[in-house]
Amino acid sequence: MSLLKLSESDTVAVATSRLDAGERVDGVDIKTAVPRGHKVCVAPVSEGAAVRKYGQTIGYATRDISAGERVHTDNIAFRGVATEYRYATNLHTPAPAKSIDSFMGYRRENGSVGTRNYIAVVTSVNCSATAARMIAAAFGPEELSDYPNVDGVVAYVHGTGCGMADSGDGFEALQRVMWGYARHPNHGGVLMVGLGCEMNQIDWLLEAYGLTSGPLFQTMNIQNVAGLRKTVETGIAKIRAMLPLANAARREPCPASELKVALQCGGSDAWSGITANPALGYASDLIIAQGGTTVLAETPEVYGAEHLLTERAKDQATGEKLIGLIRWWEDYTERNRGSINNNPSPGNKAGGLTTILEKSLGAVAKAGTSPLNGVLKYAEPIRESGLMFMDSPGYDPASVTGQIASGCNIVCFTTGRGSAFGSKPAPTIKLATNSELATKMSEDMDIDAGTILTGETSLTEKGQEIYEMILAVASGEQSKSEAQGLGDYEFVPWQIGAVM
Repeated sequence: MSLLKLSESDTVAVATSRLDAGERVDGVDIKTAVPRGHKVCVAPVSEGAAVRKYGQTIGYATRDISAGERVHTDNIAFRGVATEYRYATNLHTPAPAKSIDSFMGYRRENGSVGTRNYIAVVTSVNCSATAARMIAAAFGPEELSDYPNVDGVVAYVHGTGCGMADSGDGFEALQRVMWGYARHPNHGGVLMVGLGCEMNQIDWLLEAYGLTSGPLFQTMNIQNVAGLRKTVETGIAKIRAMLPLANAARREPCPASELKVALQCGGSDAWSGITANPALGYASDLIIAQGGTTVLAETPEVYGAEHLLTERAKDQATGEKLIGLIRWWEDYTERNRGSINNNPSPGNKAGGLTTILEKSLGAVAKAGTSPLNGVLKYAEPIRESGLMFMDSPGYDPASVTGQIASGCNIVCFTTGRGSAFGSKPAPTIKLATNSELATKMSEDMDIDAGTILTGETSLTEKGQEIYEMILAVASGEQSKSEAQGLGDYEFVPWQIGAVM
């Protein structure tokens, strides 16, 4: 089959191979060349009428479109879709798991479970970034080989922490990120490093979140220590004292209910919503059936598909909380003279996607079919199991940083164009949406979801494969991005508000 029509009511189909003008394919006379993965009109669409894919509106025709024409940015435009939202009308609780699955994790004193055992150097402000990197860089493979249960020493540095208001969305979001990383179960030890005079005071964080110093949690400021060199020397000594204590941690069997998995996509293409995303959605349902948690994010990338999530919200209040985020983003982009439809990116469009509506409809497939149990602020701690939604930008590093700060201990990342992304302390599993990408970037992609398109595997079989890999990576098996060392520079807290 050369044309893949995803719903009976669709007016477009996806070309599964390149089509040339003059061909007759699946009963359609092709009028213009159509690259693989791009859309073909299969029923005439009048100017101004809705164009449909996935059984949903993905945009509006800017002129009359005949059957057989390619449908892309030259003849379809974004327009906001007026929606009357329904709440809790499409609730499908996953069937109980037939067995209680487990993985080998690190059980922390507070009861949380980690999948890795790093020592973190967390900065409060960009002014302490160099010190943090120098401290972490002091611990190379030779020294760490004496501590086989420690995965590494990681510096989490960022470009903010001062020149900002001492209250409001931006300040609170940064504090939640710092707290989330300081308390993350994938960290066996934490050293927080500040400058001393910054707006984002470490002492305020400790007071607000009830953090207390101890052998595996310590803080210091460059100004108090008396300069960069002494700070680096002191930091190295502190971590050197932590290493044997962190190394004492041992993996033990932990139920799959302790999994908290970030659902993420980047460098998407036309196959994302057909192969990798729905397969990850199936794996998400398996995790939730075990009592675990999955976290969808990227608010601008559910825009136009949020009605599918409100129908799955556990109650109206949860659904309305999501719509509140949508309205915030509409206002945010407008006052910054942007457009939510600025997403998809050029790479997304080259891969066959045209509007944010189309991209979002494919993106929400990562969430499977489970009820939406909660809506979180950026980096807000996860406090219940099931499917959650966390507010974040569509920018992958900022979004994943928030998901990890919320408590996610594994990241699953689908990509169709190829995204060189990894994360620490939660490892990233990469899912290729098509087999060509999986072959071309074989050193980066953990799973080839393109076999769904070729018929070699079913969607459910691929979802089961993803689920089993999540358990394996949670138990210590390295993902490909992890093995390449990605994650040291992908800590990017979302900066909200004015820089002053």
